[in-house]
Amino acid sequence: MPVDIDLRNTPPARWLDVSSSTEQVTEVVQFLHQQGTFRFPVLANGLFPAAAATGDDFEASGYHNIWVRDNVQIAYAHFRIGHVDVAVRCVNALANYFLNHRFRFEKVITREADHADAMCRPHIRFDGNSLTELTEKWAHAQNDAIGYFLWVYGLLVANANISSEETEWDLIATIVHYLQAICYWQDEDSGHWEETRKISASSIGAVKEGLNEWINVLEKSQPDSVEKLLASNHPVTLDLLKKLRNHGETALAEILPSECTQPDPKKFRRFDAALVFLCYPLNAVDRKTKDLILDDVAENLTGDFGVRRYQGDSYWCANYKDLLSADRRSSDFSDDLSGRDQLLQPGTEAQWCIFDPAISCAYGERYANDFFKGRGLSKLALQKQIHHLQRSLSQLTNHQHPGGAFRCPESYFLNRAQWIPNDLTPLLWTQANLIQALWWLEHNLALKP
Repeated sequence: MPVDIDLRNTPPARWLDVSSSTEQVTEVVQFLHQQGTFRFPVLANGLFPAAAATGDDFEASGYHNIWVRDNVQIAYAHFRIGHVDVAVRCVNALANYFLNHRFRFEKVITREADHADAMCRPHIRFDGNSLTELTEKWAHAQNDAIGYFLWVYGLLVANANISSEETEWDLIATIVHYLQAICYWQDEDSGHWEETRKISASSIGAVKEGLNEWINVLEKSQPDSVEKLLASNHPVTLDLLKKLRNHGETALAEILPSECTQPDPKKFRRFDAALVFLCYPLNAVDRKTKDLILDDVAENLTGDFGVRRYQGDSYWCANYKDLLSADRRSSDFSDDLSGRDQLLQPGTEAQWCIFDPAISCAYGERYANDFFKGRGLSKLALQKQIHHLQRSLSQLTNHQHPGGAFRCPESYFLNRAQWIPNDLTPLLWTQANLIQALWWLEHNLALKP
């Protein structure tokens, strides 16, 4: 493929392949930047809205608000591609938000609040401009979001991107005790998809890896870091962190490669694409388990246009815009999914665009690790890395899309017999994953012998 390929008029899936060079990847990245694909609208404090769409329906969706989980994923993407200052500003803003509402953690720890009530938990969706909570009822029981925050904060501290003096040690200690108070390894939460509460491996894994990152911080740092955690309102020791992490590891060993093994049919879930994030970016499971998860997703959830979150997912199912008003499409369904599930026609689950680039990154990271550990270059890993990147690029919008070409959708859904991007386009989480996937390919092509 010549470096000067006409990117505007060539199908994106054909832009890159196993014969590509680092220069060709650079050309693709520059082109997408020019098209606005990687525009990340950011608030003054460094936080990111979930999506960058416009219009009345978008406002009704609530996607202009801040989700903790999405912001961590976006912050990590910037960290990975070298924009560390963007990641630090975002994570510090999340820390400030949690500090403003630390009473949520405290009241659960002291049993003044019942963590069975999701509204009594730390709110993971909030107003980013004022760092205030939203009053509407929401499925705030999302341990994965808390785990993600612990993980990325610990990562930045461990890499000295946030100094010991700047670290909110007391907040970290409070969160650790909160996770102990709710027994996160057996707690039912609404997880990544904010739906029926269940014991979810994807949530447990995120928390486990967050705790693991702070173990890493303490083992690498000077004694004053340990002293600061011990001197907090809720003293935390290395032994406590390891004990809580081990609870998570034990639970994961019993559940994986499933998402949930509770016998209740409303909770049991053998396949769930949220488990992809335990492979990347969290790296929370071993190589064998990664293979099981990624193979499960490939064989059971992958479609022609994207990846289903899980079998039977009714969010943005066929003709969703006709079936539900704008203010109902993204409502809190965590208490009862039955009404929405009745709308689903078998096999018409929405196919999401956040997964293929994350899977590409997972295989890209494996290829790089094998090289640096002297295992040689895994041709299959590189092939899978490129395959999922090609799928990711094919998911970009075309010139017929109202928002323009080369935008990153949340998902494709079946609308009057045609698969089209849903209204939540562009989704910043998809952008974050795609830019990382391109970074990993550029990185790995430089390793080719």
